[in-house]
Amino acid sequence: MKDHHVSIWFLIGLQLSIYGVLIVGAGIYGFYYPSEQPTVLENLHPAIWWGAIMLVLGLFYTLKYRPRN
Repeated sequence: MKDHHVSIWFLIGLQLSIYGVLIVGAGIYGFYYPSEQPTVLENLHPAIWWGAIMLVLGLFYTLKYRPRN
């Protein structure tokens, strides 16, 4: 019987990917439906950038540390 271990980095990658998708989705929604009271850096669309960075990092960790047989 083999011991199957799941790396903590795989789980962190999954979490970062999920958060990245959610934040990108919120950023895209905010792009098409901007708030009535804009923030100072709204023109840079930080939610889209931050979500994309989290998604890319999460996919990297998920693929690099995925459990293998």
